[in-house]
Amino acid sequence: MRDNLDDLVNVALAHATAEAADDPIPVLETLETNCVYELQPVGLLIEGHAAARRYYDYFFTVFRPLVEGYTMRSEWTTDEGLGQEYTIWTRTGPGGALERHEVIGILTFGDTLLSGERVYASERLLKLMFGPVYDEGRPVAVGSP
Repeated sequence: MRDNLDDLVNVALAHATAEAADDPIPVLETLETNCVYELQPVGLLIEGHAAARRYYDYFFTVFRPLVEGYTMRSEWTTDEGLGQEYTIWTRTGPGGALERHEVIGILTFGDTLLSGERVYASERLLKLMFGPVYDEGRPVAVGSP
C-alpha cells in the first residue's frame, strides 16, 4: 500500500471536481509533466502535458457545451488510481437529439500527482471528448499475453 494514498486520492478528487466545474487550470495542475491518457478499447495513447492541455482546451470549449447532464454510477480506489463510472447525456444525436454514453475513467496515480487517465468508452464518445487530439494518439504497444 502506498504511504501517500490519501494524498493521491485527494489530488484525483480535486481533478474530478475541477473538471465538473469547467475549470481547466486546476485540472492541469493535478497532472505530472509526462502524463499519459490511454483510450480504451481503441488502444491509443496521448502523451505529455502539452497534449493534455490541448485535450482540455477542446474538452471545455467544445465538448462540455454539448453535455446535457451526467450521473456518477460508481467510484472506487485502488493503489493504482481512482476509478469513476459515469453515464453522460449529450446533444450529439441526429438533429441534436439526446445521446446516452457510458464511460469509465481511471485517474492513475503518479508519485505525487496524477500520471494520467485510462478512459474506457465507445469510439464515438472518445472522438467527441478528445476531438482533434484523438488523431494525435499513437497505438498502445502490443505485448505478449
